[in-house]
Amino acid sequence: MERIYVDHAATSPIHPEVIEVMTNVMQNTFGNPSSIHSFGREARRIIDDARATIAKSINADFQEIIFTSGGTEADNMAIIGTALANKNNGKHIITTKIEHHAVLHTCEILEKNGFEVTYLPVDNNGLVRIEDVKQALREDTILVSIMFANNEVGSVQPIAKIGKLLANHSAYFHTDAVQAYGILPINVQTLGIDLLSVSAHKLNGPKGVGFLFAKHGLKLTPSLYGGEQERKRRAGTENVPAIVGFKKAVELSQREMENKYLHYEQLRTIFIDTLKNNDVECTVNGAQDARLPHIVNISFPNTNVEQMLVNLDLEGIAASSGSACTAGSLEPSHVLKAMYGRDANELTNSIRFSFGFGNTIDQIKIVAEKTANIVKRLTKE
Repeated sequence: MERIYVDHAATSPIHPEVIEVMTNVMQNTFGNPSSIHSFGREARRIIDDARATIAKSINADFQEIIFTSGGTEADNMAIIGTALANKNNGKHIITTKIEHHAVLHTCEILEKNGFEVTYLPVDNNGLVRIEDVKQALREDTILVSIMFANNEVGSVQPIAKIGKLLANHSAYFHTDAVQAYGILPINVQTLGIDLLSVSAHKLNGPKGVGFLFAKHGLKLTPSLYGGEQERKRRAGTENVPAIVGFKKAVELSQREMENKYLHYEQLRTIFIDTLKNNDVECTVNGAQDARLPHIVNISFPNTNVEQMLVNLDLEGIAASSGSACTAGSLEPSHVLKAMYGRDANELTNSIRFSFGFGNTIDQIKIVAEKTANIVKRLTKE
């Protein structure tokens, strides 16, 4: 039985070219990037090249990129770092109810330390209303953190409009772009973004590395103290093999972005059409227009999430119920709860399928056919 992975929003397989460059660095470049001898300089050159490549991918400056251990650290640094550095100007933060827990739990910590957080609602499509952002803004608002695209339902937020709204306000604009980066083109200049978080393992890079874009002039209190790495913004010897792997993953994603988008759209269409052709009762959760192409969150009436996932796994299909960070939790999806309400059926019958590197049309047809059979069997029982 072929095992088929359709949980790429949780993590993605490392691209063979990424493994190759990482292995080469592991074997040949072991110097500390902070050392001034030739071994250190070679490691520093690799990091600098990666920083330049990543900066170019979002139209940022070389010095505005801070390497982190992943998206969670980047979110923490952006939110806590900005809050602490700017608390004399105000202690009000705006975010949404559907953010990744790396943002939500960070905001909760700040609330316990004297900050006030406004959690914006979303509509049934998982989208924030610009008017709600506007009404929530206050003179003491120092940070607005709204994710670029949701990791559970794929809805893409109106980032450009929010950036335009904040252009005349002193608050900084942070966006968690972990799911969107590498799938959608991002230009921090035209979008009005001050802080942006990314993780490598969502775009076929290694786990344990990410970056935070922090605009020039932005005050940011470090979360780690020690050496003077990353221009004193993030202490600790850099993970050179992971960073070079990240660079290669970025190069591949930027080069293949358009074709990848079209491929995922095709897989999505085939998947949904196959379910419908098999007379499966289902509804797609999330925005139908402003969305990522590779995430399909589907509600199957009269089914149960746990039963569905177990049966899919027995058929060799790896899907999920939403965020990988809450897998196994008895708590229903906070995203679906925000969209539909705490008593909605979607909270207990929705499955996320997410496509990525290695998925073929034939595979997705198999996944859809097996899913249809499972739904019919479970609803009949």
